[in-house]
Amino acid sequence: MSDPEHRDGDARSPDGKDPAESVREAVERSRSGAPAAGRVVRDRFSTDEVFQRIIAAADEEITSGSRELFFSGLAAGFAITITFLLYASLTASTGGDTVLSVMLYPLGFIYIIIGGYQLYTENTLPPVALTLERLASIPALLRNWTLVLAGNFTGGALGALALVFGGVLDPGAATAAASLAQKGVATAWWPLFAKAAFAGLIVAGVVWVEYAARDTISRLVVIYLAFLAIPLGGLYHSVVSFTEMVYLVLLGDLAVGVGLVEFVLPVLLGNTVGGVVLVTLVNYFQTTEHRLESARFEGANRQLSSREWLLGGVVGRAYVPLVDTVEPAVQEDNGDYRVVVPIANPRTEDHLVELACTLASDHEAATVHAVHVVQTPQRMSGGYGVSQHRRIVDESKTLLEPVRATADAYDVGFEASTVVSHRSFQEIFDIARRKNADTVVLGWSEDRLWGAARSEQSLSDLTRRLPCDFLILKDRGFDTSRLLLPTNGGQNCALSAEVARTLQSVAGTEVTLLHVVDGAAERTAAEEFLADWAVEHDLGDATMTVDGSGDVEAAIERAATDSTMVVMGATERGLLSRLVADSLHMDVVDEVDCSVLLTERPNGWNLRERVFGRR
Repeated sequence: MSDPEHRDGDARSPDGKDPAESVREAVERSRSGAPAAGRVVRDRFSTDEVFQRIIAAADEEITSGSRELFFSGLAAGFAITITFLLYASLTASTGGDTVLSVMLYPLGFIYIIIGGYQLYTENTLPPVALTLERLASIPALLRNWTLVLAGNFTGGALGALALVFGGVLDPGAATAAASLAQKGVATAWWPLFAKAAFAGLIVAGVVWVEYAARDTISRLVVIYLAFLAIPLGGLYHSVVSFTEMVYLVLLGDLAVGVGLVEFVLPVLLGNTVGGVVLVTLVNYFQTTEHRLESARFEGANRQLSSREWLLGGVVGRAYVPLVDTVEPAVQEDNGDYRVVVPIANPRTEDHLVELACTLASDHEAATVHAVHVVQTPQRMSGGYGVSQHRRIVDESKTLLEPVRATADAYDVGFEASTVVSHRSFQEIFDIARRKNADTVVLGWSEDRLWGAARSEQSLSDLTRRLPCDFLILKDRGFDTSRLLLPTNGGQNCALSAEVARTLQSVAGTEVTLLHVVDGAAERTAAEEFLADWAVEHDLGDATMTVDGSGDVEAAIERAATDSTMVVMGATERGLLSRLVADSLHMDVVDEVDCSVLLTERPNGWNLRERVFGRR
């Protein structure tokens, strides 16, 4: 006998609910992000979430230093030797069995991917995705590819050298290795390209699936099966092919030019096209228009301009930081004097803003811009989301309140912003350019920003092309009442003179000039030089001292006994580059008891910039 509550004609579900209501509830729950049914557990990332994770990884790659990228690529290239070694060894020991001979082929790739090494074919996805979003420039992408590929090929060449001359392979395996390499060389150009395109699709696809996976076991399975498909399908990987080519060259069986043009080049181009076009572009366009919501704070507002995207750091920025609340300055020639103050720790660096405001107050129209630069960890598993972005910015605003209070005591404009980036040192340069800064005031301390000098540009290039004047303060109690200025002429001493003259005018600073010569015979000429130099730089009322000891640092140390601050210009060897490299060995900076302000002026300003300023 049927239950009247569950007879066939009853439209109700066993729990008594109307099916239409259950469907509507399931749909609404799905829209809110929860499973549509209680037994369904969400066990994979959406395409947008995978994209966000890839963007986070691309941040690491695109902002890595040149040395870091090259040697990571070199390690990956050498690991590829393991693949070639095992492929040849198993081919010899299994009699060339199609399946058994390739069973350990993926091992080198597993080392690379799980170990976090840089492999060129992997870089056809994350950095390209960052570039497609106009968060990194095309030159930055090409730099990344060039360094990684150079490292991969160098590592592969070293591995081939070890296999040929190190006695690693037994005679049978050595013969098999040469045969495998000859097979690739004998393949025609276009079939090589097509086979390599499919291999590029596989490798870039592995990267996408790797970021979609939630556990290491899943990653291992995907990596193993995907890379096993390359030899089983008769496909070609550029770094493996380069290693095989070098192996034949070292044996004397192949000319370098022929190997590069007829074998390595079509494989390299095929891998690139397969990864970029068949995987990255396809997956990019299948994600939603809101993908940037989780990749960058305020999304498209933080993209590079078209010129920056095409030309990179030559015309502006080459990379968009994770969080950047710095707005570009109004590009009008309004004559404003602008000082940028990068701050690593707002709790302890308000004296930098005090110095900047003192210097700026000598100008009729001046603005001090304090930038809280937050250096991100070097390794992040999932990146920063929007909620984390906003939390960082809110906390930064709170930390900057005492700094703002310091600036309020001066009659100057004040702005504050926050930047979160992997490469905090270069952000200082980018911000100075975007804000049309006249001066940057930095602190010299244990947590100095140049301690994390990750950059897509070389350090020498950065410091050779300073965007404005730089003042570096080592603070030992901010007091500008008595200032010592050693000088031997030069543009950096001229900048020091400008600082001294401003402090003298604004804060009533007592200025002492010091010129050191070698011996008493030069004293008369030195006194004349110092007097002329002082008049030239509007410091004629300063106290003038000539020291004939010839020991500059000892003379500065003696003269600084009664001073509260020493202002010194950079030497011809530069200042910032030596600070970053920790090669600035000036004992006097540590020996004196007062604060030390180091100054450096950029070279190469043209006549118009020198007369009318940089804007």
